[in-house]
Amino acid sequence: MPRAARLDAPGLLQHVIVRGIEKRDIFLDDQDRQSFSRRFSKLLQENESDCLAWALLPNHAHLLLRPKRTKLALIMRRLLTGYAVTFNLRHQRSGHLFQNRYKSIVCEEEPYFLELVRYIHLNPLRAGLVNNMNELDQYTWSGHSVLMGNRELLGQNTDEVLTRFGPRITVSRRRYRNFVMDGISQGKREELVGSGLWRTLKLTGYEEVLAYDERILGSGEFVERLRKENELSDRLPVVMPLKELIEQIAAFLGIKPEVLRQRTRGKRLADARSVISYVAVREMGHNGAEVARALNMSRSGVSIAAGRAEEILRNNQSLRNKVNRLTI
Repeated sequence: MPRAARLDAPGLLQHVIVRGIEKRDIFLDDQDRQSFSRRFSKLLQENESDCLAWALLPNHAHLLLRPKRTKLALIMRRLLTGYAVTFNLRHQRSGHLFQNRYKSIVCEEEPYFLELVRYIHLNPLRAGLVNNMNELDQYTWSGHSVLMGNRELLGQNTDEVLTRFGPRITVSRRRYRNFVMDGISQGKREELVGSGLWRTLKLTGYEEVLAYDERILGSGEFVERLRKENELSDRLPVVMPLKELIEQIAAFLGIKPEVLRQRTRGKRLADARSVISYVAVREMGHNGAEVARALNMSRSGVSIAAGRAEEILRNNQSLRNKVNRLTI
């Protein structure tokens, strides 16, 4: 079953996440990191693409990109294929280096632009690669050190970030650094990495699933505008019919599909409803109301159930692997 098509057009801000296969390291030493960043810089310049933020960690990398005249897919294919060949030759290995295909999330620029820059640049600190802001300022393998003037990466657009904090470079750097420091207490923000992109209303304690697409970080209005302006509706097919999805996940958990519509309670049934809600709405683009009707739940119930599924799938790797096969 093929994945839904990527949202890939010049001018879109995209948060890209690249992970090593089986969570293995993709950077073993500074020579690897230098190889990746040098290739990355060259491609940015050749393709006139903006890089607003980036960070290299041992087993994954974050990039915030806005391609101008070339599709993201072309840039990423050249970057990852070239790097993997060099890595395999250098370390005398063969086979895939990266986990499936890279993840890309189209982002609404306001209010997410600066939040994404901060989130990406705090990754080395959250991962324990550096111990404090002073060390982060000097961390070579992140766009933060470029913004602070401590290293250079040709192709990184520092002006667009820093001018948001003021016209004078010394003042803007200080304000930018304070902004990043203020984000340390926020911890890992799931909504910025594709685990919390569902659209909800949280007024008077009520939650309702709105216009949603796993590949888009933004408001429901932004999702709908992208569909309309770029005529994406025809290019965003639902990966699997909902009835078939329910049957498949029920089979994985040894449950009869018809039982899921009953008011019967129990952990296994609750887990099944949660996983179905999560995969259907967040990974396959089904409408929340449609899922609610199929499972005899309320729309708010679907939203709450979907939120539970991340922990369920994280703690059940066998089930996660089976679900993954439904969405590739």
